Amino acid sequence: MNAVPQAVPSAPVADALGRPLRDLRISVIETCNFRCPYCMPEDAVDDAALDAKSRLDFGDIERIARAFVANGVRKIRLTGGEPLLRRGLPELVARLKTVPGLEDLALTTNGSLLAPQAQALKDAGLDRLTVSLDALAPALFRRMSGNRGELARVLDGIDAAERAGFAPIKINCVVQRGVNEDQMLPLIAAFAPRGHIVRFIEYMDVGSCNGWRVQDVFGVREMHALVAARYPLTPLQPEVPGEVAERYRLDGGGEIGFIASVSKPFCGDCNRARISADGKLFTCLFAGAGFDLKPYLADARGLQAEVRALWRHRADRYSEIRHAAADRRKIEMFFIGG
Repeated sequence: MNAVPQAVPSAPVADALGRPLRDLRISVIETCNFRCPYCMPEDAVDDAALDAKSRLDFGDIERIARAFVANGVRKIRLTGGEPLLRRGLPELVARLKTVPGLEDLALTTNGSLLAPQAQALKDAGLDRLTVSLDALAPALFRRMSGNRGELARVLDGIDAAERAGFAPIKINCVVQRGVNEDQMLPLIAAFAPRGHIVRFIEYMDVGSCNGWRVQDVFGVREMHALVAARYPLTPLQPEVPGEVAERYRLDGGGEIGFIASVSKPFCGDCNRARISADGKLFTCLFAGAGFDLKPYLADARGLQAEVRALWRHRADRYSEIRHAAADRRKIEMFFIGG
């Protein structure tokens, strides 16, 4: 079952709504050391994890990556759970960097385990890094991590990533009304002057266990007004098709972004596929079920053809029909990444 190099097609496969396949998120592990209430709430999530045999090994992940790149993917993001819980992650990064046609390899982490691994990840070839950070007030941060996180460890991880050469780092903050909207300006003040990109994300109805209510959404319009009252903002043009963030240049330098996943759905441009830690393809963040790719792993051409066929039949647009599909059961975000 050695990985088989393949020619990279000149154009990506398109789904039933004409959306090209460009971006792949791969969950390398389904467990997390935090219990953030909007993602993996302590009182609603079973601590049971997959056994090691059920998870994709690094060879499986590389084979899947090659199949997706052969169908048009140019960006891969490693996610979890918390991906830095997966042992030997720099080895996987180095393997994925050998995939012909892959242009960008990124990682999203909560940052708590980043400090001792940042340099190894950079040396292995990781291109970009995103750290999820919802508050700079230590007590609030701890509460928002399900009383499992220490802010100082995350900040140490960001510092270590800077020293390793990651620049800019993206800092992602999920904003919840009445919880942490007062953390937006402190996050900008802490990270924008250092050249990092701060992004604010509307609280989403991902999964079925986070108790989401629309009244808890602090919308992008409100976020924009809060920030603009302090910092003059200049709109920036999208860098790539399907970009989800509304990007702005701060007066005096620095960049921020707003992701309006609830108030302004972007299904029409969505070019992202997701792979769970046990090898299932999810064609939407809000999907209820995935397609098992494990039976195809022994045949590189068969795997490539299956990925192509599955994407061609994709017609997901949950965020655009949210109210009509509100009662539909959805896979939990911690299982397939954000």
